[in-house]
Amino acid sequence: MKRHLLTLAVLGGLIVLLVLLNAAFGIRLYDRIATNLCISLVLVLGLQVFMGNSGILSFAHIGFMGIGAYVSAVLTIPAQMKGMALPDLYPFLKGVELSPYLAIAAGGIVAALVAAAVSYPLMRLSDAAAVITSFALLVVLYTVMTHWSALTNGPRTLFGLPKATDLTLASVVAAIALVAALAFKESRTGRLLRASRDDETAAAAMGAHIPVLRWKAFVLAALFAGVGGALWGHFITSFSPKAFYLRETFLILSMLVIGGTNTVTGAVIGTFVVTLAYEGLRGLEGVLNEAKFMSEPVVGLTEIVLALAMIAVLALRPGGMFPTREVGALLGRRNNRQEKPG
Repeated sequence: MKRHLLTLAVLGGLIVLLVLLNAAFGIRLYDRIATNLCISLVLVLGLQVFMGNSGILSFAHIGFMGIGAYVSAVLTIPAQMKGMALPDLYPFLKGVELSPYLAIAAGGIVAALVAAAVSYPLMRLSDAAAVITSFALLVVLYTVMTHWSALTNGPRTLFGLPKATDLTLASVVAAIALVAALAFKESRTGRLLRASRDDETAAAAMGAHIPVLRWKAFVLAALFAGVGGALWGHFITSFSPKAFYLRETFLILSMLVIGGTNTVTGAVIGTFVVTLAYEGLRGLEGVLNEAKFMSEPVVGLTEIVLALAMIAVLALRPGGMFPTREVGALLGRRNNRQEKPG
């Protein structure tokens, strides 16, 4: 228990430090980066809940982020703007205008309900088949968002969301997601799911209902993704379905893989490291383009470097920066060694 509390204190302390630094500096760019980091942290922790405990790669996670964003948008865009933003919206939704905070929660719940409805048959699959079907689910969700014009404005940009997400809200939700991810990992469901990850046959022989365990984790991960998507929507205030496809999937996966898929600590540290690297590389691209370092504009440097970093991590340290142990366990083990005599 002490190690779990220590893990929570260290990781939660990083979120608190992020907020305190923003209050100290008061720089608008830092505020944007810190808020984006907290939103990404919610998404990465959700992915870790399923992928880290089940051992199954999930591409569909960002699709549920899109569901949360669009649900929250439909429920919060002011009634007088819906005629422009969503001209084909169903009549019974035209007068609906909820508080963004209620809508963010609703976005997470709807994403979880969709995941609960469509994912159970997929949870019987393992290895390559599970990965391929999760990617197929992402394609389905993206296609629906692109063509369901009545609710999403189709492939065009949806606008008019009230700006409700700030660093305070994003950091509070990130802290709640951190507690929930750690609690799930140490719950009976989480332990049985990790047992099935390590030896599926042995876990089934002990009575573990593996599809149900995976389904529960997948639904919880979708809840995280839906809330994260709604937070992001109320931060950026306008978006299109392209925001919930391959590029965002790659970014969130890189955060988890580099940090360490199997630990909550890896999810948090990976999010911090990749976000800072991503913003730094974007800034470097801008400087090189302004200086006209090359005859052609520098494009794609950020994605190339992150891809190479993922390759290096998978080749040299397949488990990531924190492959098996949470930071609390590592610190506790170190303290125990120091306390031993001689």
